[in-house]
Amino acid sequence: MPEFAPRISEMEKSAFVLRKLFNAMNDPETISFGGGAPAHEGLPVETVQELCNELMTRSGRGVEMLQYGAPMGVKDLREAVANKLLKPKGIDASADNIMIVNGGLETMNLMCQLYINPGDVIIVESPTFVHCVEGFEMFQAKCVAAECDDYGIVIEDVEKKIKEYHPKMVYVIPTFQNPTGKTLPEERRKALAELGSKYDVIILEDDPYQELRYSGDKLKPIKYYDRTGHTVYANSFSKIFSPGSRLGFVYAAPEIIDKLFDIKVATNSHTSNLPQVLCAEFFNRGYFDAHLEKVCAIHKERRDVMMACMEKYMPEGTKWVFPDGGLFTWVELPGDIDTTELLLEAEKFKVAYVAGEGFYTDPGKGKNCMRLSFGNVSPEKIEIGMERLGNLIRSKM
Repeated sequence: MPEFAPRISEMEKSAFVLRKLFNAMNDPETISFGGGAPAHEGLPVETVQELCNELMTRSGRGVEMLQYGAPMGVKDLREAVANKLLKPKGIDASADNIMIVNGGLETMNLMCQLYINPGDVIIVESPTFVHCVEGFEMFQAKCVAAECDDYGIVIEDVEKKIKEYHPKMVYVIPTFQNPTGKTLPEERRKALAELGSKYDVIILEDDPYQELRYSGDKLKPIKYYDRTGHTVYANSFSKIFSPGSRLGFVYAAPEIIDKLFDIKVATNSHTSNLPQVLCAEFFNRGYFDAHLEKVCAIHKERRDVMMACMEKYMPEGTKWVFPDGGLFTWVELPGDIDTTELLLEAEKFKVAYVAGEGFYTDPGKGKNCMRLSFGNVSPEKIEIGMERLGNLIRSKM
C-alpha cells in the first residue's frame, strides 16, 4: 500500500479521542455522558414529517429539494438566518454574506482551506473542542493554547501569543463553551474583536450553543463588536433543528465569503437542498420559537438534575462548572485520579464520559478532568449514571 499523507499521523491523538466518544454513544446499554447530542425528545419529527408530505410534490418544492442547488445555499434559509438568528443578536446581516454549509464543522474546514498552510499557527482555548483540533491538525496547523480562567479565554494571554506566534486565526467558542460550559464575558468578547482588527488576525467564532440559554443574561456575539471584518461567525442548526440534517452557516465579510464560495464549489458543490428547504420552511412557518422554548425547557431540566447530582454524588473537593446553557459541564476531580484510566473501569459499570486530557493541545494537562454532557440523557438516567460514576470515583480515593 502507498504511504499515508503526513497529516494522518499528526491527527492521531485527536482522532483516538473521537473514536472512543462515538463508540460509547453507540452502545445502547451504556449511560453515556460523552456525546454532544441534543435530547431526542426535542427533535421536531412530527413537524418535519408534515413538511415533507406537503413539500415533496412537483407543485410544491419537491424538484428544488431533489435537484442541484446554489453553492451559497437556499435563499429563504439564508434570509431566515439573517432575520431570525442574527438580527435579534444585534447583527444586521445581508443574506448575500451568509453561506449554508454541511454542519458547523464544514466552516472550519473551509476556513482552513482558505487560510492555513502547513506550520501555520491557530490559537485555541485551553481546553478546546477536540473535533476542531482534529480538523486543524489535518491541515498541519500548529495549535497553540491560550490561557483560560473561570470566565474563559484570557485576553492578555491571547495578545501575548499573537505577538509571539503571529497566528492566522484565533479559534474560540464564547458561549457555553465545549468542553467546559463556560461563557465569555462581554468585555472579553469586545476585546477579542479588537485584537483581530489590531493584529490582522481572523477571529473564528464558533457559536452553536448560543440559543440554548437556560439562565443568565444574553450576550452579543464577538461578531457584533467586529468593525473590520476580521471576525468570522460560524453556527449550526444541529442543536436548534436537527443534528442529522447536517446544516450550519457561516457569516463573514464579503471578500471572505467570495473566496469561500469558490472553495465550497471545489469541495462539494453545495449543501443538500432537501434538509435546507425543510429547515427554511420550519422557520418561515413560525415553528422555530415554540420549538426552541420546548428544547430549552428539556435541557434546563437535565442541566438542573445533573447539577443536583454533582452535589449529591461527587466526592468532596470536586469542582465543576454550572453552565447557563448548552449541553456540557466540566468536572475537575480531587487528587491524582487519571480520568483516562478511570474510563476503562467506568465502561464496565456501563457509564461513559470524555476524559479531559483529550481536549488539551498541551500534553499532560487535564488528566483529572472530564466532560459530561446532559443533553441526550433522560433525568432518570442522569441520576443512575451519576450515582455509578460517583461511587466509582469515591472507590479510587
